[in-house]
Amino acid sequence: MSFVGRRLELALLAKRLERVAASGVGNAVALRGRRQVGKSRLVQEFCDTAGVPYVFFTATKGASPVEAVADFLTELTESSLPTDPELVPSVSAGSWPDAFRALAAVLPDRPTVVVIDELPWLAEQDTLFDGALQTAWDRLLSRRPVLMLLLGSDLHMMERLTAYDRPFYGRADNLVLGPLNPAETGEALGLGAADAIDAHLVCGGLPGILRAWPHGTPALAFLEAECADPASPVFGIPESSLSAEFPAPDHVRRVLEAVGGGDRTHANIAATAGGRSGAVPSGTLSPVLRRLVEEKRVLAMDEPLSTRPGKPALYRVQDSNLRLYLAILRVAHEQVRRGRPEAAYRVIQRRWATWRGRAVEPLVREAIELAAGDGALPWDDIEAVGGWWNRRFDPELDLVAVDRAPVANQVRLVGSIKWLSGPFDRHDLADLTAAAPQVPGFGRDTTALGVVSLSGIAADVPHESLGLRWGPDEVVATWRR
Repeated sequence: MSFVGRRLELALLAKRLERVAASGVGNAVALRGRRQVGKSRLVQEFCDTAGVPYVFFTATKGASPVEAVADFLTELTESSLPTDPELVPSVSAGSWPDAFRALAAVLPDRPTVVVIDELPWLAEQDTLFDGALQTAWDRLLSRRPVLMLLLGSDLHMMERLTAYDRPFYGRADNLVLGPLNPAETGEALGLGAADAIDAHLVCGGLPGILRAWPHGTPALAFLEAECADPASPVFGIPESSLSAEFPAPDHVRRVLEAVGGGDRTHANIAATAGGRSGAVPSGTLSPVLRRLVEEKRVLAMDEPLSTRPGKPALYRVQDSNLRLYLAILRVAHEQVRRGRPEAAYRVIQRRWATWRGRAVEPLVREAIELAAGDGALPWDDIEAVGGWWNRRFDPELDLVAVDRAPVANQVRLVGSIKWLSGPFDRHDLADLTAAAPQVPGFGRDTTALGVVSLSGIAADVPHESLGLRWGPDEVVATWRR
């Protein structure tokens, strides 16, 4: 698969390189994003097309500081930066200050790019690395026309790199690289809107999976073919991500697996993640959930949206590929490893419709938020889109659009997401009409009803009854604006 999308991100990097060229002084950028999201590929594409000398160094996890410095100097020697490779010293027992001095000595007078990938691993190996980087930047590099790109997959450690109490504070712009969006997924695979959404839910927008995906192949057909390959990236990427970030079978791993398996409430997560002694105590579970949401960013916490504070909060796995792996593909992969591809695919087929119906909801909500921000909806004050439920989850409404969160002034839209084979019909409309007034802040004259449906809206649903009528084309189109 050729390089797809990322026009905005490439433009942002090009803008900073232009700034370096115009000013003659350095610019540092800390680029973070989850594993396999395409950080290295994006930056390599930028370096290949920028037309300036560059060095691209990738750290090795577990390497000693001496080995890391030696590897850096080797990359520097073989890069397009030095006019004469002999100018790069051969150091057998150097330190990072030595390495940065060597870098500064061979920088040309014209704009250049310096890339350090997997930077958190360097900070793990050497507690003095952050300080050495700051000193080198301040004294040697920032006055030169260099764009320094610092990449990392550990989101919390990358945030800490530029935190106010760390040496590199105030010295780097912070960019977050998310996955490819559904429009880019569809473009890469040559799929229509409905199939593009399915493909996006399966791959999570991760380029590593898309590269193995045959052009024009729908999601279920792709998964069926991959069930014949135990080493398929659709299994391997989420598995390796899980092992890298959560290697120990402790409370944190069990909590994540419970959420991925479908438990959404605090009580249900505690029961599933517990052991023989009973449910995980609240004093243990709450900090774990907070860490997974706020530090690791692997979970998202959703709260009911309305004009009143609501409970309970619901948890979900952020990355849809990891969510699919924990809910379905992990079990299917066990069958694949045993040489039973047909049995593996039957597992996927059985669980697919139910999983997809829930997994598509955050994607649809994000699309409506984007459309509201672009002024493409009848309501110009929508700032947040979520759902609403009470403690009994009766009713549970898929779509609530409000003017602010977490407690709104106005509820502009209440609706339903129906991502099934049948269209939204008059029975569904009757259910929505009965449930919507239970949302605090709903007004019959001020709140519209809306539907987002995979299979369209039946002819027996009056057109005037719905203020929003969306299908897959409208959802995907929000990422094309």
